[in-house]
Order: sequence, then C-alpha cells, then structure tokens
Amino acid sequence: MQSNNQIQVLLNDTSIAERHKNIAQKVLDNQRISFDEGVYLYQHANLPYLGVLANHIRVKRHGNNTYFNKNFHIEPTNLCVYDCKFCSYSRLIKQKAEGWEYTMEEMLDMVKAYDQQPVTEVHIVGGVLPQYDMEFYMNLFTAIKSHRPNLHVKALTPVEYNYIFKKAKIDYATGMRMMKEAGLDSMPGGGAEIFHPEIREQIAKDKCTGEQWLQIHKEWHKLGMRSNATMLYGHIESFEHRVDHLEKLRVLQDETKGFQAFIPLKFRNQDNQMSHIEESTVVEDLRNYAISRIYLDNFDHIKAYWAMIGRSTAQLSLNFGVDDIDGTLDDTTKIYSMAGAEEQHPAMSTKQLVELIKSVGKKPLERDTLYNIITDYEHFEFADAPKPSYYALPVLN
Repeated sequence: MQSNNQIQVLLNDTSIAERHKNIAQKVLDNQRISFDEGVYLYQHANLPYLGVLANHIRVKRHGNNTYFNKNFHIEPTNLCVYDCKFCSYSRLIKQKAEGWEYTMEEMLDMVKAYDQQPVTEVHIVGGVLPQYDMEFYMNLFTAIKSHRPNLHVKALTPVEYNYIFKKAKIDYATGMRMMKEAGLDSMPGGGAEIFHPEIREQIAKDKCTGEQWLQIHKEWHKLGMRSNATMLYGHIESFEHRVDHLEKLRVLQDETKGFQAFIPLKFRNQDNQMSHIEESTVVEDLRNYAISRIYLDNFDHIKAYWAMIGRSTAQLSLNFGVDDIDGTLDDTTKIYSMAGAEEQHPAMSTKQLVELIKSVGKKPLERDTLYNIITDYEHFEFADAPKPSYYALPVLN
C-alpha cells in the first residue's frame, strides 16, 4: 500500500522529531493517539505530515471511494429564541420582518415537489420557536412518511430536541422514542459547536449544553439509530478545546457506535456578532480535517461541505482524510450563503460533482443516508443531452 510506504518514509527521516515519529508509528499500527498527542499535532504538525497520516487512514478504510448523496433541505424557520454569536442565519423573534415561518402544509408541499425525483432523504433543521413543538414535528414526520414511506427523514438537532422535550415535560429517552415512532430516521450533527463550557458560554450561552447534546445522541443511539456529529472551529476556541470536543465524541462512539460521520464546520464571519474574528486559512482547514481523521479512529466517515469551503478546497480535503463531500446543491440552502460561504449560490449537477471527484483521482459513489451505495459513477458515462432537473437538487447533510 502506497500510504504505508509514505509513513515509512516519515519514520526513516532523520529530520522528523521523535514525537512525530511515535505518532506516525501509532497510526501505522492502528493504535489510538492520546489527548496530549492530539493537542501536540495541532500545535506542531505541519500539513504534509498530517496529510500522510490522514490519507493513510482514509485509504485503509475507503480506498479512493468518495461519497455523496441526493437529498433536499427544509428550513422551517430562521426565527429563533436563541442568540448564538456566530450565527449569520437565524433572526431573533424581534426581527420577525426579516424571517420566515413555514406551516406544516407548506413543508409538505416542499416534499411533494420532489415526488418524481430520485431523492432519498429530506433534511429538516432550522430555528427554535415555541409553536414548533413536539406535536408539530411528530405530525410532520408522520405526514411525510405517509406520503413517501421510503424517504429518509433526517431532522432536528439536540438544540431543538432539548427545547421541545423540556416544553413537553418529558425526558430525552421518551422524547427520542416518540420521534422514532413518528417517523424520524436519523439525526444530523448540528448544534454541537464546541462542547467545552468555557467556550460554549461565550458563543451559545442559552441553548443546550455540550453534555445535553451528547446525551440526546446517546439516547438516539440506544434505540439502534444513527446520527452525525459536527464541530464549529476557527473562532475563539483553543486547540485544547478542539481536542476536548473530539475526545468527548470518541468516548461516546466507543460506547454506542451510533455516529456515522464527523463534519468539521468552518466558522464564517459574515453578518454575525463575531465578524471581528478572522477566519481560518485553507491550510488550517486542511490540518483540522486531517487531525479529525487521525483522532476519531472509531468514526467511519469524515465529511466536508464543498459549498461551505469551496470546490477547490473540497478537492484538496480528499487527500487529508475526507471521504464524503456532501452532494448537489442549489441556493435554497440558505444557511451556507448567509454565513459567507465560498459558494454564494451553491449549485452543482451530478455530472459536475462526479467530474470534480474524478479529477483528483477519486471514485465517486452516490450513497443513501446510511451509506448504502446507490450508484457507482467510476465508469458512468453522462449523455450530452440536457439533464433532468433532479441533477441540481438542493442537498445538505
């Protein structure tokens, strides 16, 4: 395996620090690195070194396989009872003139608009409002499943569930069981931000704690269900805070094995209360992907959102531990563009996405939410005729 040879080169390089070599040997031997070693990588490891280690893990797990899916995104509202300092998307209730609130009927109409299109998932996440309560979402999930039983419902974060369950006066275990019975199939990874209370208190003071976020995912996993995880990086957190976040995820994954993918989310500073903070560089973005891949040895997938970081950085990330770059998008996914993403009007056809993956020597695979392969595009030939509209579906994972 070529990645093995690259690590051997590192181990034989007399200019490489001994601690770098010890970590490289651990990766080669499939051994877990420690908290202190994770911090050390953030503090001292350069990008080429991290790329060798992260790519070794990626190749060992997935070869050249690179995953994407086709889904559509419903954002019920951008009004919110919370005031997160980093958020460019939501508007407080007092700013109602700038917001939207979809009714259940409007959201069902959005689902029905995709009836003749080969989507496999609907992703639902938005702001937190009192009227979007337990009954509302249970009825919504049930209605979606009644209309299209095979459509995978991936919906709401622990931020929303914590609020909903508290309002309903039920515990997490009961609430997650009821959501599953109503039609919820999996949970996205949002709302994690940074778990450490020192940072969370400053950037997301009022919403669920890191411990509550983890507990809600734990209860979901105990039902035999899957979810994703995220980390918002590149703002006021230290490297120790990042590793603390990764460590908490790794510990829970050891216990439940319920997480599918980890998605590092780059802080964007457009139109929010933290606009004075400079954004991380592309080099730091790639370092963060690589260290995440190295540290989270019990996570199957590391995902990058191409619309958030840009197409070229997404391509680069595929050599730094990332094996999933999301999917085709259009500008109905407002969270990206409002936060100052690289792609202000994100849209990519399936053909474009496949070509983007192939052009860096990777194998494009369309998957469903649970990573079952739908189409292998490695040798797929696209016709020259105009493509149906479903080749530019809004997708967010």
